[in-house]
Amino acid sequence: MSTDDGFRADWAQKDFYAELGVKKDATAEEVKKAYRRLARANHPDSNPGDTAKHEKFKAVAEAYDVVGDPEKRKKYDEMRSLYGSGGFRGGFGGGGFGGGGAGGPGGINLEDLLRERAGGGGGFGDMFGDLFGAGRRTQQTRRPQKGADIETTATIGFTEAIEGVTVSLRLSSDAPCPTCSGTGGKPGTKPKVCPECEGAGYVVGSAGGAFSINETCPRCGGRQLVYDEACPTCHGSGRGTSARTIQARIPAGVKDGQRIRLRGKGAAGEAGGPAGDLYVDVKVSPHRIFGRKDANLTLDVPVSFDEAALGAEVKIPTLTGAPVTLRLPPGTPNGRTFRVRGKGAPKPDGTTGDLLATVEVQVPAVLDAKAREAVEAYREAMAGKPLRAGLFEGA
Repeated sequence: MSTDDGFRADWAQKDFYAELGVKKDATAEEVKKAYRRLARANHPDSNPGDTAKHEKFKAVAEAYDVVGDPEKRKKYDEMRSLYGSGGFRGGFGGGGFGGGGAGGPGGINLEDLLRERAGGGGGFGDMFGDLFGAGRRTQQTRRPQKGADIETTATIGFTEAIEGVTVSLRLSSDAPCPTCSGTGGKPGTKPKVCPECEGAGYVVGSAGGAFSINETCPRCGGRQLVYDEACPTCHGSGRGTSARTIQARIPAGVKDGQRIRLRGKGAAGEAGGPAGDLYVDVKVSPHRIFGRKDANLTLDVPVSFDEAALGAEVKIPTLTGAPVTLRLPPGTPNGRTFRVRGKGAPKPDGTTGDLLATVEVQVPAVLDAKAREAVEAYREAMAGKPLRAGLFEGA
């Protein structure tokens, strides 16, 4: 008996009925229902990151591949019967069947017994070859793949950008097909090993010269299994579009045009891979009176000529707190900027920027008689001190 036969003999000790949760005398319909229920519950696309369910899915598919096929099930039952009667308990190597090598107690030869129970042919190797595909390429576990990243835009108010806000985002992304749960097969149809890659999930392609590379199988898409009929919704791809709404936290101090990365909020991964990331491009609406320069807020403060000349106390607003009083010293020039500490935007290091208040001296467009008289008196008082004396000389 070949080493390959001895390796495949291990399959006879597996209880595929128990794997599917059905009795040995279950009908074909009962077997199919059990498989469909377990496949849906344990499919990798529906359970990203759950290794136990991924292994259960492979075990269930393996079991259904045998007991879901009438011919394979008949041969499997015969092998189980031989195993239950003690025929395989001693092993399959040189000490198999009671330690008598190819022969058992009383000169019974395993090859002859198996050939007789299988109806002639090639004996043990042929029977296992029919059940599990002798010479099949070793199946490779599909490598987990990270889900796709998603991009979206969120428009928030100026104050929300300073304080932080939670927004609702409606997202559309790639996801397992809702009809077939990501299998790619029409519900109710039976899976089988992909004939293109022989269950490996990949095919060998040429990279030129003496080099070759492994490429994802074009027929099964790397799933290792194919179905008699493709899913009518996804046409066999196993993928669909998912629309969902999530709550995303925009941190305090975010700037207009800033991109925020939310890990794990993108499209679902495949074969247990992690979900992708969500990138949110933030748009901040302008404020009616406040502006922003880095972590500092800016504010233009209109003052009258007499307030700037004589000095004054001017009450100004802050964005998120109570008003503060700005003390203008006498002779404050137009355009002077005063700093109010701690009234700006939050910084990444946990500190806060300042409020920069810039004075704008207002010139009245119209003067009443009393105001005009006062300004003329001021002009006379300043007549001996020409403002532009020597400014243009030699220009």
